[in-house]
Amino acid sequence: MTLARATLTLLAGGALAQLVPLLLGPFIARLFTPEAMGLFTQFATIAAALAVAASLRYEQALPLARDESEARALLALSARLLALAVVISVPLAWVLHAAGWLPLPALLPLAVGAAGVLQVLTLWANRAQRFQALAASRVVQYGGGVALQLGLGWAMWQGAAAGREDAWALVLAPLLAQGLASLWLLRPAPAGGWRTVMATGRAAVREAARRHRDFAWVNTPHAFLGTLQDALAVALLVAWSGEAAAGFWGLALRYLKAPATLVGSAVSQALYPRLAAAGPEEGRRLVRQVMALLGGVALALMVVLLAAGPWLFERVFGAPWREAGELARALAPYIAAHLVASPLAVVTMAWRAQRWAFRLAVLGQVAFIAALAVGLWQGGLLGGAWAVSAVMVPYFGWYFWRLATWKEGAA
Repeated sequence: MTLARATLTLLAGGALAQLVPLLLGPFIARLFTPEAMGLFTQFATIAAALAVAASLRYEQALPLARDESEARALLALSARLLALAVVISVPLAWVLHAAGWLPLPALLPLAVGAAGVLQVLTLWANRAQRFQALAASRVVQYGGGVALQLGLGWAMWQGAAAGREDAWALVLAPLLAQGLASLWLLRPAPAGGWRTVMATGRAAVREAARRHRDFAWVNTPHAFLGTLQDALAVALLVAWSGEAAAGFWGLALRYLKAPATLVGSAVSQALYPRLAAAGPEEGRRLVRQVMALLGGVALALMVVLLAAGPWLFERVFGAPWREAGELARALAPYIAAHLVASPLAVVTMAWRAQRWAFRLAVLGQVAFIAALAVGLWQGGLLGGAWAVSAVMVPYFGWYFWRLATWKEGAA
């Protein structure tokens, strides 16, 4: 399957997957208060930070495996690490809850397990180039999650929006949807069936871990710090402005990053195996094409948000959510740059430049949190958002230039 066809297949499934949440989101915003949304955002950011590192990112090496035996060893390694992460998350959840950082601690192990299984199966299907199954899985994951949120919210409707005590419904629904989405990716099974994965010998698993150790030692901290950035940002917002502010932030970013999730995920899943097989010049050409295509989409999105962000959010979600639209306007330049950057994480994995990408990412994450903190201190919620845009746009600009002019050994 060509890169264009693979991308379009994933894009079509992703479009449907994102369309359902976009259409149902305004109804959910009327069924739950900003405080309930804030608690959901708190839980989701912490769960994502833990889940992304649950299998030490070894599943990301599946498209690079040389043969089926190495791929099976990577599957076994990922599954064992994920099981250990779920066990560890039980006491960790209650420690975080006691510290006041995590609501609904009983659901954290389920969140880590559901997300981790889906991550592993997604890369397994990517290796097999089952792009239609990947598209269907995304529809179930994103569309099913928001549909369940709507159903639970409607069942609890008592003439007023559900408050913080009902935030569990917002959390549980996407976890159930992730479990259902995983079912679409169980085929093809490894040679001998899924039972043979856990029976894989220790020597083969250790060799797979050694050969792809950069995913554990470099890519995992990189991905973890990226999700930790979101968790720290929400913690700052809650501490500075309360749970409602986290709700505004969460809703705004959920909608603003929807194009990046839709387009970026489809492009990256189709681009990764191509880059892994391409020569240096062909790889640079593909990366430049992706940046140029997404740059036009990002610019159009930014103009719309700057011109009409508050008006759009008030009309779509109701008057209580106008402040989320003000946030959308302030974050528009950052969101535009993020949309272009979103699928490019696979570039440095394919080019074996993960150490360079990790160093640059740490710099960006520190800059993001510092800008948000200073902005909140100087100008409140909107001041923090404008500060993030002012700092992150030049940072992403440097990143794009380096990838477009990449030379072998530049890391």
